[in-house]
Amino acid sequence: MSVSKEEKNKIVAEFARKDGDTGSVEVQVAVLTARITNLTEHLKKHRKDVSTTRGLIGMVSKRRKLLNYLRDDDNGRYQALVKTLKVRH
Repeated sequence: MSVSKEEKNKIVAEFARKDGDTGSVEVQVAVLTARITNLTEHLKKHRKDVSTTRGLIGMVSKRRKLLNYLRDDDNGRYQALVKTLKVRH
């Protein structure tokens, strides 16, 4: 259900703004998107998993807050990130 270390490193390398960047908004949103995708697939098989559903809702909320921050801070970066990740927002 979680993102593997190799997959996370790949995401960080793709979305990092500079070398060694793991905390920028783009990286955080990309990692959250990967985790959300994995949990969504899990919940398609296990519909009654209430604790996972609650965690998924929290992750979606956190991603939404980060995207709102990025939209207000730098709209160009926001548009590029939403287009790259194909996220509705």
